Amino acid sequence: MDMNRRHFFRVSGAGLVGSSLVALGFSPTAALAETRSFKLARTTETRSTCPYCSVSCGLVIYTLGDKAKNVKSTIIHVEGDPDNPVNRGTLCPKGAGVMDMIQSPNRVLYPQVREAGASEWKRISWEEALTRVAKHMKADRDANFIKTNAAGTTVNRWNSTGFLISSASSNESGYLSVKIARGLGIVTLDTQARI
Repeated sequence: MDMNRRHFFRVSGAGLVGSSLVALGFSPTAALAETRSFKLARTTETRSTCPYCSVSCGLVIYTLGDKAKNVKSTIIHVEGDPDNPVNRGTLCPKGAGVMDMIQSPNRVLYPQVREAGASEWKRISWEEALTRVAKHMKADRDANFIKTNAAGTTVNRWNSTGFLISSASSNESGYLSVKIARGLGIVTLDTQARI
């Protein structure tokens, strides 16, 4: 075998590296057998909207769970939606941390009420919460609705209640929200949107 100096150093260097790796416990067959699967391979992809501000950036939420009857899916990853025309996959620091907000132990998940004079919050059902809101709105509207002004002109105003419309909703639902609020006579309505 004809071997020059350069070839000798290559062969002996490869032998030294290989024997050192085996001595350290590295075996290529075990390493190749232990390939890690892609983190999002078995997840369900859901598109959503960032809840923080009025920009309404698109999110892609990845949940892990087999959708069986008694299995609750868990969110394992949240990222910007590259197909969303608003943010094109980018997120601000608050939007990038939305997974911490979703999984926070302090996050309120159910309606609660604190009765007059009480110091503790009490959990109520969604049906009871909506019924209470409707009753309070009806009582306030009946007590404070203004049909005509001092000149006798019909105005149909309800000045004692305000309406805050979600800026993260679509144009259609925002339009309907304004129509409902104006139909009730609400004058003071606002939205978080500033763009």
